[in-house]
Amino acid sequence: MAQSIPLITTIATALGLALVLGFLAARSKIPVIVGYLLAGVLIGPHTPGFVADTEIAAELAEIGIMLLMFGVGLHFSLDDLLKVRTITVPGAVLQMAIATLLGTGLASAWGWNMGGALVFGLGLSVASTVVLLRALEARAALESMNGYITVGWVVVQDLAMVLVLVLLPPFAGWLGGNVLAASAEGLWQTLGVTLLKIAAFIGLMLVVGRKAFPWLLWQVARTGSRELFTLCVVAAAVSIAFAAARLFGVSFALGAFFAGMMMRESEFSRRAAEESLPLRDAFAVLFFVSIGMLIDPMILIDQPLRVLAVLGIVVVGTPLSAAALVLAFRYPLNTALTVAASLSQIGEFSFILAGLGVSMGLLPDEGQSLILAVALISIAINPLVFKAVEPLLTWIRARSRLARKLERPGDPLAELPMSTHEKFLSGQVVLVGYGRVGRRIAATLTDRGIPFVVAEQNRELVERLRSRGLAAVSGDASDPAVLIQAHIARASMLVVATSEIFNVRRIITIARTLNPAIETVVRTHSEEEARLLEQENIGKIFFGEGELAKSISRHALERYGRSP
Repeated sequence: MAQSIPLITTIATALGLALVLGFLAARSKIPVIVGYLLAGVLIGPHTPGFVADTEIAAELAEIGIMLLMFGVGLHFSLDDLLKVRTITVPGAVLQMAIATLLGTGLASAWGWNMGGALVFGLGLSVASTVVLLRALEARAALESMNGYITVGWVVVQDLAMVLVLVLLPPFAGWLGGNVLAASAEGLWQTLGVTLLKIAAFIGLMLVVGRKAFPWLLWQVARTGSRELFTLCVVAAAVSIAFAAARLFGVSFALGAFFAGMMMRESEFSRRAAEESLPLRDAFAVLFFVSIGMLIDPMILIDQPLRVLAVLGIVVVGTPLSAAALVLAFRYPLNTALTVAASLSQIGEFSFILAGLGVSMGLLPDEGQSLILAVALISIAINPLVFKAVEPLLTWIRARSRLARKLERPGDPLAELPMSTHEKFLSGQVVLVGYGRVGRRIAATLTDRGIPFVVAEQNRELVERLRSRGLAAVSGDASDPAVLIQAHIARASMLVVATSEIFNVRRIITIARTLNPAIETVVRTHSEEEARLLEQENIGKIFFGEGELAKSISRHALERYGRSP
């Protein structure tokens, strides 16, 4: 019976074993992802016993990637990505070039031909979008400035890899593969057509999608059917991703991401994200299981030194180069370490590229095995790398004067202009974060004539604020130098309006050290976070849903003539 229903057999076995091993991993205080990956290894073709259908598992994983990227798109707008384009575009391109050179050089040293070495290097240059997003979601950093930069970075990587996957077949003959070499005219034609398709897809999403998707959600929501609404969300994510891949040559992940961004224009975008969450989580588990199924554990025994060398590029070489690039663009050390941790793993695009390289006779089978093995290890340890970010940040700032200097090397945006000092010497509000909440707070303060200084990590945003005559400093507010530049010692109030709560305690501690009398105000997203912060005497806590409920209740009481 099981032989005739491979889809159900694969799903049942994968989810069941992932549950058991994920639970054991959690009880052992190690990331649950490790359990999911090991489940895949156990039901894969390289270990004895039951073997699940790898093709079905891979397709289920693709659905998971679509749903996850669609959900991420629901939290981002095009404006969010354009805010960070000056760092994500050159940063991602340079980081991919460095990682490719490292991987190509290592493979060449092993005696591989140039074509195989180049494909191998490219396979090590792109991070797993799924792993990166789950890590940011776990830290509640998806809608922070670090989240915008990291997601923008990986979107550029995805676009670059789409070009690589399209251009590799016509170049394979030139690189020594078993495919006939294309003419120079054919290569330019392929490149031109690919760029036109990508541009056409993005243009269609911006012109049509921005109006059509919100309208569609509104029409379905008017029916009052929750099932239809959920179906609409899932159908939009999967169908648009599929159409983007078939018609425009864009990856499933990228197509779903842009679809989500367009859906964000709807007032039901948050509900759409909530409705798709259970499916996203379930299929994300299948993604990790499918990775484990591809891995041959024998490579760890046969070639341990080569595995370590490749792992060094992925978890050391790439993160260091990314961190150096972020610092070179004069972003804070906190941002540099977050981007570095996010990119210290490889995933789905690496597998696709490796498979294509093997099929065209460019990449040896050993290269594919090394990429898969390093993917498993790097994904497994990525949560631990993220956990090390905060302690490492504190340790570096405390012990390295050079690091503190490099963080803002002569950056004019890290200091208030002399012309604004007199205006903000006393009694001002220090506003940390200028996102959707911070912007509204600043507008109210401006209308009432209350002076304030904005501390914001987005350098381009700081430039725009200064061009409008507002006082703003660029940097991470958890760095004492940033709060000092905002004149925290003479401020009357500190308002932390950023959505990232991990640095809140440090920001408050620094502010109270420099100004014991300062009043502190913090926003938070969950009731549990609010309760924990109140227990630690952080200051006045505003919980989003709680404040919304109070406003509605106050309006209802006033409507019935009762005193709020």
